[in-house]
Amino acid sequence: MIQLGQYPAPSHVIAHISDTHLLAGGRPLYGKVNTIEHLTQALLQLERSIAKPQAIVFTGDLADLGEPDAYSRLRDLVEPVAARMAAQVIWVMGNHDERADYSRLLFDEESDAPQDRVYDIDGLRIISFDSTVPGYHHGDITDDQLDWLADVLSSPAPHGTILALHHPPIPTPLLEAMGILELNDQPRLAEVLRGSDVRGILAGHLHYSTHSTFAGIPVSVASATCYTLDLSAEDRLLSGVDFGQSVNVVHVYPEQLVHSIIPVGETIEVTGQPAAAWGQIEAMTHEQRIEVLSAKNSAFNAAETESSN
Repeated sequence: MIQLGQYPAPSHVIAHISDTHLLAGGRPLYGKVNTIEHLTQALLQLERSIAKPQAIVFTGDLADLGEPDAYSRLRDLVEPVAARMAAQVIWVMGNHDERADYSRLLFDEESDAPQDRVYDIDGLRIISFDSTVPGYHHGDITDDQLDWLADVLSSPAPHGTILALHHPPIPTPLLEAMGILELNDQPRLAEVLRGSDVRGILAGHLHYSTHSTFAGIPVSVASATCYTLDLSAEDRLLSGVDFGQSVNVVHVYPEQLVHSIIPVGETIEVTGQPAAAWGQIEAMTHEQRIEVLSAKNSAFNAAETESSN
């Protein structure tokens, strides 16, 4: 594929999926939400996109009740798709997950210890960091974990590091109740991260997409594939809705991370161009592309304007 703009191809592409909340037996969540269908659709759309990720990061709450069968179903659903895309699957613990079954069913090794792991994706380091507290929904990080993280980050990776954890270290001004369930003692984590080679933080937990910074590092929170939150609902402390699920895609450039959102579900196309148009664009000179695609009075743009009248 030719380069059309000022930026070359990214060095890495990472898919970011969160909060699948599967139940044993494929039961619908709250008796209403078909989490299997939503995740299947999300993976289908990711696979048919041009993203071609080298890794798929799942930032926690994989199984709603931490049931063994839910983890087995998740693995059976995700791994064949990831294999077809030649993508590394990276699991992250969430507050709904249970460490023993999470580790046994997803990693074939049972452990109640914090589930912290390091992955090398062609020189990009991705750290799966366990921010969970057994028996609770808020987040915390132990002293031993922070020491481990500092040791890992003491040696920079060729393309830097992405930190993936469930609880995002950011404010939630549109959902103040989430402050009860946030990550505790965030300044301690900031001390470890500040000045390191961590280029981005990926998180979940909130069930809606949002972005911020933490210790000078960009933070991207992926929405859920199970259900999302209506942040405009009246007279509700929380309002979960079966609508607006999505998948994030992270493109890694030498000095930038670009986060894009793929909405999940059926859509109605209102305008567009066939794939054959790409071949025509490739055959044009730069000047021709400007005159055909950028000029407002070109036949290409005139046809679009006429269809709106």
